[in-house]
Amino acid sequence: MSPAPFPYKLVATDLDGTLLRDDDTVSERTREALAAATAAGAAHIVVTGRAVPWTRHVLDDLGYKGIAVCGQGAQVYDAGAHRLLTSVTLDRQLAGLALSKIEAEVGPLALAASRDGVDGEVLFGPGYQVQEGLPAQYLEDTAAVWTAPLNKLYIQHPGMGEDALVKVARATVGNLVDIVMAGPGIVEILPLGLSKATGLSLAARRLGVKAAETIAFGDMPNDIPMFGWAAHGVAMANAHAELKAVADEVTTSNQEDGIAVVLERLLGAA
Repeated sequence: MSPAPFPYKLVATDLDGTLLRDDDTVSERTREALAAATAAGAAHIVVTGRAVPWTRHVLDDLGYKGIAVCGQGAQVYDAGAHRLLTSVTLDRQLAGLALSKIEAEVGPLALAASRDGVDGEVLFGPGYQVQEGLPAQYLEDTAAVWTAPLNKLYIQHPGMGEDALVKVARATVGNLVDIVMAGPGIVEILPLGLSKATGLSLAARRLGVKAAETIAFGDMPNDIPMFGWAAHGVAMANAHAELKAVADEVTTSNQEDGIAVVLERLLGAA
């Protein structure tokens, strides 16, 4: 009997905590597994919460030339041409209202914002802790945040963890905007209805691939919609408990080549 073909036409991978190791590199084993999957007929697409300016250098280092979904689904980006194909912005008036309502419940928040565009800056105000190694511009007066189109806001609370902040924010403004937890200390305010699933579905349509032909890998609650859209969702061992609860399977961690472990098994059966 001839071996079965590789069962998926699209491999969707989150970046941080999933494709990337903790030092922001991709192992040779994982690179080889992804190359073998693409040689078997599957497309690989990066689906990340990072906006394009925080993603572009990673994709360039990988030699990635395909379509990427960035900014929690807000941006569909052609990495080979270095240009945006689609971009969704956050209604700034609505976002300001949501922010004021959350602060009325929990007190003052530290704020950052991602401006739209391939070269959009990330701006952050007093008290906001930006992930080390990512470029951002400090603003003493956060009023400047609102002067140009935004993809999203980031919020932090000095005395409240991200899970608790997400719970309160959703209960307070969930009818105005979407609130997601994208990583340790990373709580985001997004346009209502926007998710990695909406961006991935747009990108998949461009590639002529269906949800039923997609396997997705992730590690955080913002990957839940992507798992709901894809035929098979794989959580990393280091994933948040909320994502593991809805995953079809759990692989090893991002440090232990979790993506490669699954792809090698599927390729071995193919």
